[in-house]
Amino acid sequence: MQILLAIHILSAVVFVGNNITSAFWKVRADRSGSTEAMATASRSLLLADMIFTGPGLIGLLVTGIWMIQLTGWERFQEPWLGISLALLVLTAGIWAVGLLPLELRMVRLARLQSNNITSDPAYRQSSRIWSMMGGAATLMPVAILILMVLKPGA
Repeated sequence: MQILLAIHILSAVVFVGNNITSAFWKVRADRSGSTEAMATASRSLLLADMIFTGPGLIGLLVTGIWMIQLTGWERFQEPWLGISLALLVLTAGIWAVGLLPLELRMVRLARLQSNNITSDPAYRQSSRIWSMMGGAATLMPVAILILMVLKPGA
């Protein structure tokens, strides 16, 4: 059980850490106005999501459900756990259905605009939507971390 908990915590660190640092570098690249920086950041963001965000999310889901199976499904009566799982599933949905397709679009648009001096309006629009969705997909795991540590109602 301790090994599962350690993998679960490591998955959370990788998942949340990548969300925060990816957003930081993406925003910096976009604010620079450099189409080359935007293209590089978009490609790196997609790669980092494949290497860190996806595996971190899968690790959280698998180890979390596994630990609940070992300790008993009645644990879902504890509000912090049920809310945490719901937020994680919602975060996964936003990432898989919203953020990944936007990242693929931004990579394509950034590649097309890299020869231009100014960014394409379609890229800027995709980037704004990504920022809003990404903000939600970052704040929810932070809320989950708080719930996991404080365990209100437990």
